[in-house]
Amino acid sequence: MAPKALDYESLNENMKKVQYAVRGELYLRASELQKEGKKIIFTNVGNPHALGQKPLTFPRQVVALCQAPFLLDDPNVGLIFPADAIARAKHYLSLTSGGLGAYSDSRGIPGIRKEVAEFIGRRDGYPSDPELIFLTDGASKGVMQILNTIIRGDGDGVRAMVIINPGNPTGQCLSEANLREILHFCYQENLALLGDEVYQQNIYQDERPFISARKVLMDMGPPISKEIQLVSFHTVSKGYWGECGQRGGYFEMTNIPAQTVDEIYKVASISLSPNVPAQIFMGLMVNPPKPGDISYEQFIRESKGILESLRRRARIMTDGFNSCRNVVCNFTEGAMYSFPQIRLPPKAIEAAKKAGKVPDVFYCLKLLEATGISTVPGSGFGQKEGVFHLRTTILPSEEDMPAIMASFKKFNDEFMEEHEDHRGYSRM
Repeated sequence: MAPKALDYESLNENMKKVQYAVRGELYLRASELQKEGKKIIFTNVGNPHALGQKPLTFPRQVVALCQAPFLLDDPNVGLIFPADAIARAKHYLSLTSGGLGAYSDSRGIPGIRKEVAEFIGRRDGYPSDPELIFLTDGASKGVMQILNTIIRGDGDGVRAMVIINPGNPTGQCLSEANLREILHFCYQENLALLGDEVYQQNIYQDERPFISARKVLMDMGPPISKEIQLVSFHTVSKGYWGECGQRGGYFEMTNIPAQTVDEIYKVASISLSPNVPAQIFMGLMVNPPKPGDISYEQFIRESKGILESLRRRARIMTDGFNSCRNVVCNFTEGAMYSFPQIRLPPKAIEAAKKAGKVPDVFYCLKLLEATGISTVPGSGFGQKEGVFHLRTTILPSEEDMPAIMASFKKFNDEFMEEHEDHRGYSRM
């Protein structure tokens, strides 16, 4: 009997080839162990609220009122919600045609796209066009839209360069000189540039502040500033917001022909509308409370508290990794990740081969089973032959971080002791 349409043998072969290490073998094993009752610390994905980060008060107040607009008619609403949250909820509801339960324009609510454009203009010093901004269900959806636009079929090279700044998985921040070099390369090679800038608020040092690819491009002037095709992405999932589950994002297009924009709009229209509550979160992120607003002091206190704690956690984690045998780690300058290099002894690599595992997967599985720490093997991101890393987030709570790093150190030192050949392999 011939296989049916959705039998495994009949599926799209490209679907079978897809691998996503962040939620791959390690994550599935971690989920199994959790079901068996083991305490798992999911540091495999940048998911701040899942690891205890509290949501910012003001945006939740505004969206709550937008979700339940009948509260705005309650005479006691001012006893529960601050006046600026009430005013902002009324503002966003006035921009919708039917509230949060109605579709918006396929590019997103025009008034919110205008707020995003104003944010970009303030950040970069160059005006931004709301018509070239698309609101999306998280940055990931926007990335998929653009990749589907660029890739023309099987065997087609992606005719673009992708940068993630601040970096994932490495946590490095690009300098202005780095960005100029990248833009020159794209210009010479006729490449589009996709700028994943979702961690732009996550900066943990003062030497290299975030600077957008768009600002550097505009600063370079013609002809390069008029020629390079750039798409920039941002989200409410990262920064000090951490609103991953809300799925709010945007992309902005620079030097993209009008006909291409129309085609992207046409395809976006097939999905009808990005989710409307997420669009409001995006509006609030790019247009937060201002000095003098009732909610400003609390908003700043909460935001600074999160970012300052992340800076301390970045340091605790880096120092912790560098105290371990055969582990070296750069400081996390930005984003949410630490990417230590694990110098695996030959005996460990051999044990991995015998187990049918890539060496860093083998190490990460042993770490997971011994400590409950769920990480991502560096091979999931691609790395040099014979070089091994793991990626972990810096998101566990600050009070838990010393115990987590002590647990990692104990495991690592025992693993190295077991797998080192003391006759010929020197300790670091």
